[in-house]
Amino acid sequence: MAAAQQARVQKAVEEMVQSLEKDHIRKMQGRMFRCSAECCENPGHSMNQMHQCIDRCHAPLAKAQELVTSELQQFQDRLTRCTMHCNDKAKDLFDSGAKEPAVRALMDGCVGSCVDEHLNLLPSMTRKLKDSLNSIPQ
Repeated sequence: MAAAQQARVQKAVEEMVQSLEKDHIRKMQGRMFRCSAECCENPGHSMNQMHQCIDRCHAPLAKAQELVTSELQQFQDRLTRCTMHCNDKAKDLFDSGAKEPAVRALMDGCVGSCVDEHLNLLPSMTRKLKDSLNSIPQ
């Protein structure tokens, strides 16, 4: 993928992740740490009970991180498949005797379309992630 196109995707994804982190993940981290501290402060807990309590406190955040990672991986996989299709089209055009400038133009246009298409998916992906994060029991 061309560097400029890659930078566009990276910037947009980073902005989305930072927004999710600031608006959702940080709050979950705060709850996790407060919950964990309460586990440690309970004098009636055995060491094993304390560790189980802390594990329960960490579970929502772990689920949130898993959701975000999974969604980002799916996004990356889809974008990769799209650009691989562009590579195939460019190779077919080159194999049919087209000159390098025509192949490069096809490739640039195709990859640009992939990037545009996937950047347009980010708002709905963000909404889906926010809904999923909000639905994790705390």
